[in-house]
This record gives sequence, C-alpha cells and structure tokens, in this order.
Amino acid sequence: MKKLAELYRGKAKTVYTTDNPDLLILEFRNDTSAFDGLRIEQLDRKGMVNNKFNYFIMTKLREAGIPTQVEALLSDNEVLVKKLEMVPVECVVRNRAAGSLVKRLGVEEGKILNPATFELFLKNDALHDPMVNESHCKAFGWATDEQLATMKALSFKINSVLTELFDKAGLILVDYKLEFGLFKGEITLGDEFSPDGCRLWEKQTLKKMDKDRFRQGLGGVIEAYEEVAKRIGVPL
Repeated sequence: MKKLAELYRGKAKTVYTTDNPDLLILEFRNDTSAFDGLRIEQLDRKGMVNNKFNYFIMTKLREAGIPTQVEALLSDNEVLVKKLEMVPVECVVRNRAAGSLVKRLGVEEGKILNPATFELFLKNDALHDPMVNESHCKAFGWATDEQLATMKALSFKINSVLTELFDKAGLILVDYKLEFGLFKGEITLGDEFSPDGCRLWEKQTLKKMDKDRFRQGLGGVIEAYEEVAKRIGVPL
C-alpha cells in the first residue's frame, strides 16, 4: 500500500492518503499532549506502543463482532485503516468516577458506577469538547437517532469485552472515549483505543497506568503503557 499525501495532522497521529480511496494510513507519533494541546512532549517509544496496543484491541473487538476501521498493521508506527466519515461527537463510558465527572459532580474519585454511565461530547478543542446530549446531536445534524442508538449499543458491547480483558490482567477499566464514523453507511469504530484515551488502574493498588500519569506529572508514562500491554498480551 503506497503512502501518498498528508491528509490530517492531529495532536499525536498523522493521517495519510493511499492509492486506494477507501483506505488511509494512520501514523502514531511520539507526541504526547494534554490540556487541549497546551502541553506537548515527546516520549520515546510511545508511537510504537500505542500503535501496537490499538491494533491488538481493535482486533479483539473485531473478533467480538464490533465493526472497526483497522485493516492491517503496517509497521511499528503505522496501521492501515478504512476511511471513515467521522461523527463529530465522542462517546464516553464510565465504570468508575474519575476525571471531569468528579469535577462536575463533586463525587468521590473511584466510586463504582452501577450501571456504567454513557455521555456524549462534541469534538471541538477550541470549546474544550463540551458535553452534549442526543437532542443537540439531532438538532445540529451531528448524528441521527439510529446512529446514536448504534453508537451507544456498540459502546456498551465494547465495555463488556474490554472490562473482562483488563480484569483478567489485574486492571480496572475506569473509563474511556470512543469515536465512530461511517464506512459505506455502517457505523464503525475509528480513531484509537490506547492508554491515551482511557483510564486504567491496577486492581490491587489503584495505581494509575494511563495518560493521567502524564497529565498529573507522575512520571513513568511509557513504562506504565508497556506494563499494561504486557499484561494483556500485546506483542511489542
């Protein structure tokens, strides 16, 4: 597959066109950002770890019947993906209280949420990704009723698959964000699933094993990512 022009450059990934109009190449860089890109650092091995982590997770989800955009692992830092028409909202599933939920509602960090919660956020860095609801999505044409229902159902199916996967590895899947798009009319999971976009805690110690180590200046970011990858069986 021939890599052609740069199509989009995000905070941590670059997207390239290919000689197939339906396929793109996603390059994972070592850039690590927080606070809507206000803090950016280079972390050695991060692009490789997240690329292989994401490919592993997406493969597991595809085997469980979740439509994903991932087609093939191309190199340490690159993956071949379907070209999606992205839905401009993020889906967030929370199994425990952490991050913005704690700040918004004043609840205790780590509180178990039963049932797990589902939230929608508009993808807009300038507005700091504000929380929205289904009425907003329909009124502004971001997603239809059917698309929203499918995204929600897939988000909870993913939760079932991944909470079990991480639990067996001695980890708690606290929360995570998902992005979906359309591929030939079908809602398909896109972007990435890595420790950059979820919270993972050690079951016994509640040690943070995700991007919060970077946000909170805890250090050992890539070491934590690699430890999680090792526990769940990602070949690095």
